[in-house]
Amino acid sequence: MAQLYFYYSAMNAGKSTSLLQSSYNYRERGMNTLVMTASIDDRAGVGKVASRIGIESDAQVFTADDNLAEIIEAAHNKQAQHCILIDESQFLSKEQVRQLTHVVDNLGIPVLCYGIKTDFQGELFSGSHYLLAWADKLVELKTICHCGRKANMILRLDGSGTPIREGAQVEIGGNESYESVCRRHFRTIFWD
Repeated sequence: MAQLYFYYSAMNAGKSTSLLQSSYNYRERGMNTLVMTASIDDRAGVGKVASRIGIESDAQVFTADDNLAEIIEAAHNKQAQHCILIDESQFLSKEQVRQLTHVVDNLGIPVLCYGIKTDFQGELFSGSHYLLAWADKLVELKTICHCGRKANMILRLDGSGTPIREGAQVEIGGNESYESVCRRHFRTIFWD
């Protein structure tokens, strides 16, 4: 029975690594996977999902306006798809998450979404909000704060490494722009 999965975490928890491993496992068994990623995150290049440990895969990019159910159904009609894997799923819209439930429920294809739960101000991303609400399975991937506690929050850093409190919700970046921290350390910046 197909299900909608949401694998979520702060940054640097190995979400892309896990996605790439899952895709590899399906393909090793002769099954087809469709790897997708948000077009706005081109840090690894357009149409690429890459892990910091050095593995990568080609991916179909999606924009905020794309109908994912139509894209997936067209790919499935050309060649049977056994699993859909979506990186940067925090950038999905409410409607796109609804479309993914259609893929699971009507096409019977499992969908594995990987993304960040909250932004640098502790607010849910739209895609994460609806995946948390509608996914069949929620899986937290863990990473650690510099103090050794579980990191479940993200700080955005300026050019000198100082945490900032304001700005647009989406600003693409990696370790030079963000740091995963525990709630205690996040509170010292935002709430205390």
